[in-house]
Amino acid sequence: MDYVIMVGQLMLSLSILIVLHEMGHFFPARFFGTRVEKFYLFFDPWFSLFKYKKGETEYGIGWLPLGGYVKISGMIDESFDTEQMEQEPQPWEFRSKPAWQRLIIMLGGVTVNFLLGFFIYGMVLWYWGEEYLPNENVKYGIFVDSLGQDMGLRDGDHILSVGGQPFDKFNDRQVVREIIINNASSLQVERNGQQLEVKIDPKFVSILASHENKDKPLFSARVPFIAAKLVKGSPAETAGIEEKDQIIALNGAPTPFFNDFYKKARDLKEEPVDVTVVREKKDTMTLSMTTTENGTIGIYPFGATYFFDTERQEYTLGEALPAGVVMGVSFLRDQAKAFGQIFRGRIKAKDSLGGFGTIGAMFGNEWQWERFWRMTAILSLILAFMNLLPIPALDGGHVMFLLYEAVTGRKPSDKFLEYATMIGFILVLGLVLVANGLDIFRSFGSWFK
Repeated sequence: MDYVIMVGQLMLSLSILIVLHEMGHFFPARFFGTRVEKFYLFFDPWFSLFKYKKGETEYGIGWLPLGGYVKISGMIDESFDTEQMEQEPQPWEFRSKPAWQRLIIMLGGVTVNFLLGFFIYGMVLWYWGEEYLPNENVKYGIFVDSLGQDMGLRDGDHILSVGGQPFDKFNDRQVVREIIINNASSLQVERNGQQLEVKIDPKFVSILASHENKDKPLFSARVPFIAAKLVKGSPAETAGIEEKDQIIALNGAPTPFFNDFYKKARDLKEEPVDVTVVREKKDTMTLSMTTTENGTIGIYPFGATYFFDTERQEYTLGEALPAGVVMGVSFLRDQAKAFGQIFRGRIKAKDSLGGFGTIGAMFGNEWQWERFWRMTAILSLILAFMNLLPIPALDGGHVMFLLYEAVTGRKPSDKFLEYATMIGFILVLGLVLVANGLDIFRSFGSWFK
């Protein structure tokens, strides 16, 4: 069922983006009197799932969900309709239109995706606002994971800034972003009442960007260990621990925070232990139990938002729309910087590639509309960004040749455009196969670990 929800969200998001992208080509083409022969969601080699014809255009849904297309008369595209191109140009064909009209037609799709991404971001901010945990509210400091430990962070640190940027909203992803995208070289922290600088080794750019570490936390908020939920039949439940009990000691050693208990218990696998708890802030008792093979006792703890107040920034519609543009531009800027990091060799290209499995996982296995629309905004901007790359067969490739024609006054030959488009199509198809192949390899690799 989890996979069905993920696939459903991915297919709905892609369908929205593909249809609107192709409309960005369709309507300018029709406005300039250019004939559109087909308008398809998904590709339809050999057969289609659905189609109907209205006027000069066939509308349909293909069976291969790798994109969509509009087939414009007199245009060399992925359909490779060379027979049409061998005929005399007709007034309604793409190739007969002035270069500036062809440029508008080709830029229509990415323009829609850029505007759509900004608009969705704005609507999300207007409807849901932006909830965050103020860093100043995290009064117990941080609980450091192994990656954060390797970087030089310690339990109880209070992060003040990263790379000179204030750390106002508590989120370890901000630290990861500043290191990977902006080459942050240090963290400013307060440790045991003193402010100090933690230098970040440049090697952590590639370490944090690697696929196996992308979702690993650097740190989380350090909190007391209070039982939120018990695993059915677990050692804790069997021994008599109840929800809302606070765990304060393990084998007599104080564990004031969850991380203290976690680090001690993980080394005590399948061993008898004594756990001291406080019930309703007044009754203290010690209960005996045997840990699991993983060094756990079967308690889900309360997270940071149980102990610390979050804040939500609300937006009027007039505030949300420009804020959405700012968010979108910031995301695109990060994408451009990430490309720069790849070209400099600081990030491995394979770690930045992912197919439908990677994208689907980002939607999550629960249908949450806020996350769905945020992901759709992100995908819309990525689609626009990638389509603008100067690769033949992509919109950016067509734009590149049109700009060449506009500047030089010389139009590339149809035969040259045909070969260039074929090469570009093979490159794009190869990239899709590699990205999805990496997903499969990662999945099988995790099974054998």
